[in-house]
Amino acid sequence: MKFPLMIASAAVAMSLGLTAQADAPLKVGISGEPYPPFTYKAASGDWTGFEVELAHAICDAMGRDCEITPTGWSGIIPSLNAGRIDMIMNSMSITEQRQRVIDFTRPYYFTPGAYVAASDLTLDIPDDLDGLVMGVQSATTNAAYARRELRDSGVDIRLYDQAEQVNNDLLAGRLDLILADEIAMLQFLDRDEASDFEVKATAPHHEAYGEGIGIGLRQEDDALREALNAGIAAVIEDGTCGELSEQYLGTDVCVYD
Repeated sequence: MKFPLMIASAAVAMSLGLTAQADAPLKVGISGEPYPPFTYKAASGDWTGFEVELAHAICDAMGRDCEITPTGWSGIIPSLNAGRIDMIMNSMSITEQRQRVIDFTRPYYFTPGAYVAASDLTLDIPDDLDGLVMGVQSATTNAAYARRELRDSGVDIRLYDQAEQVNNDLLAGRLDLILADEIAMLQFLDRDEASDFEVKATAPHHEAYGEGIGIGLRQEDDALREALNAGIAAVIEDGTCGELSEQYLGTDVCVYD
């Protein structure tokens, strides 16, 4: 789905020396495991969500076409560096550890991690974590934070490949709580089956969470990074990012500075 820009995309494309006719579609890497409301499949079978639609809007601003290319989350960085995708746009935080192997654009959104547990469970985090079982998706900033800051709390940290596996084990009673992206958790709590759960706390600002969410790129792709930064600026300045954020997330999480 394409979105009109108040800033003329043709002017942005001309300033970057880019045209849709001259360049092949950019392969936008997302996790093959749905991550609603950021990336998921619509009833039609097409991928949609906040980041999918924002990716198309950014490509429009650049005068480029995008091709959504699902891959496994655990192998998404190797896929990028092997040239199977051109960029990663899948709620990937800009962290020092990741910057050792890939590059990033400027951040386009930011949300904290959130702890979710049963409504009737009284928790003072991290003091009351001793003896509890907590689920976290592996290879995420939440997993990095848990490893660094919660190992001495007595909590049993269990890592999962997919976010939905974590959610399902919480609902099934196999976990006492989970730590995950706050926006994704608010969407999860809107489900009928999650009516007995709530956000207990949010994680504090920590270096494990990095500088926000950016588009991951190969370190040598300087021209693409500059073009994407211009595209991100365009969709933020003309309100497209904010509109999509309100539509899919119910709040504006775009990074304006």
